[in-house]
Amino acid sequence: MKQSTLPQKMNEPQSTLWKSVLRHRYLYFMLLPCILFFIIFAYIPMGGLLLAFKEYKFNKGIMGSPWVGLEYFKTFFNSYQSRDLIKNTLIISGMKLFLYLPFPIILALMFNEVRSKWFKNVSQSVLYLPHFISWVVVVGLLQRILAPDTGLMNQVISNMGGDGSTFFMMEPGYFYQIMFGSHLWKSIGWDSIIYMAAISGVNPDMYEAAKIDGANKFREVWNITLPSITPTIVILFILSLGSILSAGFDQLYLLRTPGNMQLSDILDTYIIRVGLQGGQYGYATAVGMLQGLIGLILVVLANRISRKVSDTSLW
Repeated sequence: MKQSTLPQKMNEPQSTLWKSVLRHRYLYFMLLPCILFFIIFAYIPMGGLLLAFKEYKFNKGIMGSPWVGLEYFKTFFNSYQSRDLIKNTLIISGMKLFLYLPFPIILALMFNEVRSKWFKNVSQSVLYLPHFISWVVVVGLLQRILAPDTGLMNQVISNMGGDGSTFFMMEPGYFYQIMFGSHLWKSIGWDSIIYMAAISGVNPDMYEAAKIDGANKFREVWNITLPSITPTIVILFILSLGSILSAGFDQLYLLRTPGNMQLSDILDTYIIRVGLQGGQYGYATAVGMLQGLIGLILVVLANRISRKVSDTSLW
């Protein structure tokens, strides 16, 4: 009797799953374009990672090209440029990941305290807009503002009695400020949206109870708002670790000048230079594969640590 009911019990979860899919079929239809996007543009291209282990020949294709094993990986780590490339990438990625992290959170907290609906809507629209502006336009504006003699910044310096001929884009000492400032201006508004959504989900009764206990605004934010959105912060941080070796190609490629090359040359720009411009497709694929592998390892480790420490994790 027990043996006859066992297959039926095993099939129950599958039937329940298909019933759930059928019941929510319209939601799954809405999800279908997203799934197809990742299959076409993320999973299928992973077959090209074979180039990292092959010497690509145009007349033979990827599958017919001869194997070279780990030769490209050895070549990269033995290169005199690898140390500087990794260092520059980690510094810039670290600034965008750790130094930048509090800014969208603070902005979301500020928006949450604004009571004027009109002012809040206008402010959000103004701060969201830079996200939709191309880096080509942003860097073009920076070049006009920071140009020597005729730039707005140098004109202000000149009017205040300074030299007014500094070429900020060529000076290594100003590179990190320009890079981080432009990234902050372009991204802070858009990145604050998810934190605002998390804040809107906080139970209002908790704030009422805090007010009854005599808590001020700072105490409400510190003891209620921030702990409530901590899981969201942790999840976004873990996801960001996956791109720790990808510092942002568009911005850095456009900000590069002969003067700041020693600081702005990163793995992303190096891959484009040796791959597309130099024709070393296998070598460039190997370096890109290293970026993905290290990012995957960091995400897995951070997720495991977070699960043990705070019970918040991706899986």
